[in-house]
Amino acid sequence: MMNYLIGIDLGTSSTKTVLFDEDGNVIASAGKDYPLYTPNNGWAEQKPEDWRDAALETIAKVVKESGVNADDIKGLGISGQMHGLVMLDENGEVIRPSIIWCDQRTEKECEEITEKIGAERLIEITANPALTGFTASKILWVRNNEPENYAKCKHILLPKDYVRYILTGEFATEVSDASGMQLLDVPKRQWSDEVLEKLDIDKSLLAKVYESPEVTGTILPEIAEKTGLSTSTVVVGGAGDNAAAAVGTGVVEDGKAFTTIGTSGVVFAHSSKISIDPKGRVHTFCCAVPGAWHVMGVTQAAGYSLAWYLDNMGVGYKDEAKEKGCGVYDLINADVEKTPIGANRLIYLPYLNGERTPHLDPDCRGVLFGLSSMHTKADIVRAVMEGISYSLTDCKDILSEMGVEVNDMMACGGGAKNGVQRQMMADMFGCDVNTVTATEGPALGVAILAGVGAGIYDSVENACRKMIHKDPAKECKTNLENKAKYDKFHEIYKNLYGCLKEQYKEIAKL
Repeated sequence: MMNYLIGIDLGTSSTKTVLFDEDGNVIASAGKDYPLYTPNNGWAEQKPEDWRDAALETIAKVVKESGVNADDIKGLGISGQMHGLVMLDENGEVIRPSIIWCDQRTEKECEEITEKIGAERLIEITANPALTGFTASKILWVRNNEPENYAKCKHILLPKDYVRYILTGEFATEVSDASGMQLLDVPKRQWSDEVLEKLDIDKSLLAKVYESPEVTGTILPEIAEKTGLSTSTVVVGGAGDNAAAAVGTGVVEDGKAFTTIGTSGVVFAHSSKISIDPKGRVHTFCCAVPGAWHVMGVTQAAGYSLAWYLDNMGVGYKDEAKEKGCGVYDLINADVEKTPIGANRLIYLPYLNGERTPHLDPDCRGVLFGLSSMHTKADIVRAVMEGISYSLTDCKDILSEMGVEVNDMMACGGGAKNGVQRQMMADMFGCDVNTVTATEGPALGVAILAGVGAGIYDSVENACRKMIHKDPAKECKTNLENKAKYDKFHEIYKNLYGCLKEQYKEIAKL
């Protein structure tokens, strides 16, 4: 008899639900989109009810389409966008729209948090400096600006944990997502009484904290009726999107890491020891493997740099692709491969919207350095791709500096589909870059966690060995000759920020 598992990935633009068998094969999947609201400049909100509807609808769809017997669906895991603030009243009803991860309104509250806790102490406990994206500053913003909503609030949940509440009636969270609230003691994997006291947040508002593969509840009878699930299906802790993607790519042991090139870029490494950067350039969170952590560097404009280039400078590529009926990246890759390493002495700094890792500087901006009349659009697009890869190498270098060594890199996200970009990363990183056959990432990750919670597998590591399959055809090995060439340009790339740091501040003032 085959067992089945469901993974739900609650993203910013849509929710995707996937039904897997216990070997990690996709049996059925369904998605549903929903809007994002920007009531003011820099604000970003969504309606938790939209997430609820999307989850229920997509679960019902995959159960029905697959024809799988409800009792054979042993477990369900939820992953999703982190940091969002969901506030419920005493009846479990949503009080106001959720303020989500990319909302920028809380600068004052971040200053308030830093002042009340102390910059160094905050990093010691929560492993991160106060950031506008995190949940704690959003809670304070509601308290400071909407006291009547704050007074009504009896439960504070993260986006995926609200969906869990709908499915199980339980108020629960888990360590990886809770790490992004800035209220968790990350080394101790529990709520920080010190932070809660200093910020005057009542601990009873927060959900119980579990490890990611632990069972947090089972499906409510009325939900079983709506979705076709069984009331014996267990719902596990699940994980924040990046922690879930790590499990979904097998990054669950020391030496393993993954790189995602989406709008932003992420370099994410597993570590069985806790390692915190005192400068706050990278994030340390609890990961989805019990008793382990992950360290994550984030660059703001990775894939976004290429999208920006295409929209503003690379229009010719788009027109040509239309004319020839081919993909725009086919043309770009052909040009990049004809252009030498170093793009004929042209270097691109990808700081279009400021930077997080390695500089934590909101004022720095993009640069094309060394531009001359000889440069063509092929040189510029090569420089952009190299600049993205240098910024990801900077992230990896900080991890090494912290004692988190990487010798096996998985690539995921849109940018990972590009073999030229993957090879560039393998050459700069100095380690092999692989991809997995599954494209489900976070959904597969939480389905694996559900398999552990349901007792099908005895550990996350063993579940990964069974359910994840590498794609040997897409493996990229380091070319040491290329690495030596890239290293010379990377040295100049790194020095440019130092040379421009003060000028960035000056131009920001004008």
